[in-house]
Amino acid sequence: MSRAALWDLDGTLIDSAGYHWESWRAILEPRGVVMDISEFGRWFGKRNDTILREVFGERMSATEIEELSETKEAHYRKTLLERGLELLPGASDWLARLHSAGWRQALATSAPRANVEAVLELLGIGRWLDGWVSADDVGKGKPDPDVFLAAARAVGVGPAACVVVEDAPAGVEGARRAGMRSIGILSDHHRRLDADVVASSLETLPLDAFERLVGIAAVRSGSQHA
Repeated sequence: MSRAALWDLDGTLIDSAGYHWESWRAILEPRGVVMDISEFGRWFGKRNDTILREVFGERMSATEIEELSETKEAHYRKTLLERGLELLPGASDWLARLHSAGWRQALATSAPRANVEAVLELLGIGRWLDGWVSADDVGKGKPDPDVFLAAARAVGVGPAACVVVEDAPAGVEGARRAGMRSIGILSDHHRRLDADVVASSLETLPLDAFERLVGIAAVRSGSQHA
């Protein structure tokens, strides 16, 4: 049976939160907006247009939001390339392990396409992936399920055989709406997640976590059709 692991990127496979924090401050503070760390944590994992609409409301046009978003992301990519980046502990082990076991794997991220391309080039994780979907490829951000459903289509696996790995409540909720099982990785930004399996890190995630979740989904699917 085809199975797929759909990975969130930032906070799950990598931790570039500090770079994002610096980039948001660089574009918002000159405009009179001071973002504190609690607000940043609440926004983390959401699309830029959603964040900027929450901050500025109707005071900012769609064109201005797009321009400001790209300014922020250009700042982020510049910082990323200047300072470098590493995979979070356990990430490469899981990517390699699932690849060897025949799992299809894709990124399902709220990041813009250019950011994803920069990370893939920097870390070389494309060899383990069968596809990826960015914020630019779907109309709505998490918790809408679009990004996960698009990622599932990209790797040719049905939702019931997909396991989403996330670090944010919006992503976990998006997985639920997509009809997928989920693994929640805790962080300083989100210390509680309502996922099917929750772990403090990828290193502490049980080795049978993915297999077990797909097995549960198969049993439930079978009982519904009995």
